[in-house]
Amino acid sequence: MIYKLLIDMSKKREYYLVDGYNLIHAWQELKNEDFAAARDHLIHILIEYGAYEKLDITLVFDAGSTEEEEHAEKYGDHFTVIYTAPNDTADNVIERLVYELVKQRREIHVVSSDAIIETVILGAGAYRHPSREFYRAVKRAKQHLRKEYLSSVTLPLVRSEVGDRLDDNVFAKLEELRRKK
Repeated sequence: MIYKLLIDMSKKREYYLVDGYNLIHAWQELKNEDFAAARDHLIHILIEYGAYEKLDITLVFDAGSTEEEEHAEKYGDHFTVIYTAPNDTADNVIERLVYELVKQRREIHVVSSDAIIETVILGAGAYRHPSREFYRAVKRAKQHLRKEYLSSVTLPLVRSEVGDRLDDNVFAKLEELRRKK
């Protein structure tokens, strides 16, 4: 069963359950894309965010009108995407997972702006993060990453050649060999 996949994740990390389409609708850049592209883009963003913040993340998408069975896709040890079964909702799956993970004494955070799921997860002992608030947290982390890792990158002002780093004797011998051809 899909829930078995989630039990194997690290017990030391905070655990985030994300209502995928709810977050897409709150994310200005994503809601302008078609659903397949928005899903892929969100998966990429959250994998990066989870790695940076050291989180276990499960992203849940409603199956909609498909006839596929509920299934999960794992991306590394700390990120899972669940596609619900037909006639099931992301809210139902998140609710079941919250109860299951709280039993394991995990710190659970649910990202959704759905009022119904808020009541359920707070009653179960999980934390709630509205989609817009989570969106802003991800954007801040991305800006911090850029600032921390890209602002200090400087390119050399001059061209760096091997000959510039060679001893004069070595350079002379190599030049002599080159001219003999």
